[in-house]
Amino acid sequence: MTGTLVNTAAVIAGGTLGSLLGTRFPERVQRTVMQAVGLFTLAMGVEMFLEAASTIVVLGGIISGGIIGEALELEDRIQALGERLKGWCSAVPFLARGDFTRGFVTAGLVFCTGPMTVVGSMQDGLRGDPSLLIMKSTLDFFAGMSFAAAMGMGVTFAAVIVLVFQGGLTLGASALSGILSEAMTADMTAAGGVILVGLALVLLDVCRVKAAALLPALVTAPALSALAASL
Repeated sequence: MTGTLVNTAAVIAGGTLGSLLGTRFPERVQRTVMQAVGLFTLAMGVEMFLEAASTIVVLGGIISGGIIGEALELEDRIQALGERLKGWCSAVPFLARGDFTRGFVTAGLVFCTGPMTVVGSMQDGLRGDPSLLIMKSTLDFFAGMSFAAAMGMGVTFAAVIVLVFQGGLTLGASALSGILSEAMTADMTAAGGVILVGLALVLLDVCRVKAAALLPALVTAPALSALAASL
């Protein structure tokens, strides 16, 4: 769990520092920072999608994952969690600054859908090697600063998602190691990339995409990849 704990601390530090900097920015600068964050998220999503072993499998994973996500009302539940956290923080104006819920959801998705999350968690869990997650922590620190400068302290509280999701992967690494093939990992990464592209469209105010509702695709895409390999 060392890597996850370091990563969680990096998100807290980066998000808090970014929020402090953001309070000094005029509204037009904050808007430009938000657009920069959106473009960065879009570029990262496209890069991840290009790792797909099978685009058809990824499409099937995204569609089936979206259906499951809507059935579970994932988007609404995560948004509600963000609003609940914002309510708890409302007594301290600084903590509730900016678009708290958007920052919470956005940062949580970005920090937990990349390939380094899965591979790094497995390395930490199986071999006690946190090096990849520590490298990811550096990236998340700077990304958290940028996100929080535009959206506020909701980004800092996304550390809870990192701790639970990434920590769960680390603890379950021994079980996952015998299941995930290289193709399955690639298709899961690509599905994560599609989710990030959807998130980027929201950040850029292009259209309203329920990116969080697509999260089950991180399970359905590798499952379909395994099914395709067995046929």
